[in-house]
Amino acid sequence: MTSGNSPLLELDDVVVEYPGKGRGRKPFRVLHGVSLSVAPGETLGLVGESGSGKTTLGRAVLGLAPVTRGTVRFEGRTVSGLGKRERRALSKDIQVVFQDPYTSLNPAMSVMDILTEPLLVTGVARADAERRVQKLLDHVYLPQDAARRLPREFSGGQRQRIAIARALCRDPKLIVCDEPVSALDLTTQARVLDLFIEIQEATGVAYLFVTHDLSVVRHISHRVAVLYRGDIVETGDAVQVTERPEHPYTKGLLLAAPVPDPQRQAQRRSERLKLRAS
Repeated sequence: MTSGNSPLLELDDVVVEYPGKGRGRKPFRVLHGVSLSVAPGETLGLVGESGSGKTTLGRAVLGLAPVTRGTVRFEGRTVSGLGKRERRALSKDIQVVFQDPYTSLNPAMSVMDILTEPLLVTGVARADAERRVQKLLDHVYLPQDAARRLPREFSGGQRQRIAIARALCRDPKLIVCDEPVSALDLTTQARVLDLFIEIQEATGVAYLFVTHDLSVVRHISHRVAVLYRGDIVETGDAVQVTERPEHPYTKGLLLAAPVPDPQRQAQRRSERLKLRAS
């Protein structure tokens, strides 16, 4: 993470409401005035239980959920409320990796076709797009013949690597990661998280990393924001929030994701963050 820079992403008092079901029903408020920021090259872990509003927050950043009040800014520019054409142009800089890699990949298309599509629609020549894709597949440690195969021929962890490669195709500055490892077994989770870290160190991309698992954000985040019923209840350095939380809700999350040998884990986490910040 590069310190001293202006925020890459800023949410200022963001409220998201959905219409109430049935005549005369009040709108349902999901986010209650959320403010947070993500710096260039930083990972902000957004953690909360199911129904806390964390996925809605990610969708608001992506323009997929309505911002009722407040502002979403990217590189100082207000992006909440953009039209479809402007939002498509912004997709070069803001990408997403979803929870289920299989449903987000077209099962009828080869991996090469899936990954070249976002490049071809922007006018990149096919030969250049295919060279770019092959480099990306190497970068995410997929087999040489992966480009010719269909998504169903890969394991869950490999499909998530394909989704990561697709998000990286256009060299984004920010990737919204919506529970990207929750469908994976623990061993595969660790490998994919390490891949996210390696890619960030190589490219400088920032992550808004949405998850319900405090142990996951502990592994990958520089800072953590805790969302509870649509409100940010705690935010701060990842080690502080995940090892020595102050809010009762965060303490409950910590109990649900206990750390073996907490002192050693905290030491290793501090060492990792120092290396990444240098």
